[in-house]
Amino acid sequence: MTRTKRFVIAGGGRVGKQTAENLADQGHDVLLIESDEERVETLSDAYIGPVIHGDATRPSILEQADIADSDAIAALTDQPGTNLAICMEAQQYAPSIRTIARAETGTEQEYDEVVDATLLPEYLGGDYAADILTGEDIRTLVYPTAELDIIEVNVSPSAPVAGRRLDEIALPSGSLLISTADRTELAGADTVLEPDERYILAVETDVVDEVLNLMRG
Repeated sequence: MTRTKRFVIAGGGRVGKQTAENLADQGHDVLLIESDEERVETLSDAYIGPVIHGDATRPSILEQADIADSDAIAALTDQPGTNLAICMEAQQYAPSIRTIARAETGTEQEYDEVVDATLLPEYLGGDYAADILTGEDIRTLVYPTAELDIIEVNVSPSAPVAGRRLDEIALPSGSLLISTADRTELAGADTVLEPDERYILAVETDVVDEVLNLMRG
C-alpha cells in the first residue's frame, strides 16, 4: 500500500488547486499557502486541506507550514521568480525536501540546483504536477480529458504482465499499449513487457485501476 505523504502547495490558483485536489484524492495530506485573501476563502471552502494566508517566500510562513515534516513542496504561483525563491527558501529550511517549480520555458539554469523538477506551461495540469510530487512509478503525460488518460507506467517484476508478450496479455477493453517510454517503436503483438521497463498507454478512466494492477501487481 502506498504510504500517505504530506505536501505543501504554494499558490492556490487553477494549477495549485488541481494539484492539491489530485493529491488529496490519492489519500495524501495537503496544505496550501496563498497570498490572495479571496482565493484563500475559496480554497478553504473547498475543504482540500489546511490553508495558510501568507507569502510562501517568508521563512515564518514555511515554518508555519511545517515543511520540515513534509515530503515535497510545489511552488505553483504565476510568477516564476517567486516560485524559484520559494524553493530556495524551502531548501534552506529543509534541505532534503523535494521541490517542484512552475517555470516559463525550462531554460532557467538557476533552477537546476534548487529545484528537482519544473512544470512548464504545456504541462500545467494538476495531474502532471501531482505525479511529479509523489514520485510514484506512474505519471500522466497528457492532461486527461473526462474519459481518457495517456500515462507512462513502470512494469513491476512481480506484475502479472512482466516478461509476457502483448498478444498473451488480456488488457481490459478501453486500454491500449502504445509504445515503450523511449518512443522508438509502436507496440505490437510480439512486444514483450520487460520488468522494470516503462511503457506508454492510452487508458479510459474507468479501467485505469485494472490496468495498473496488471502493470504493477
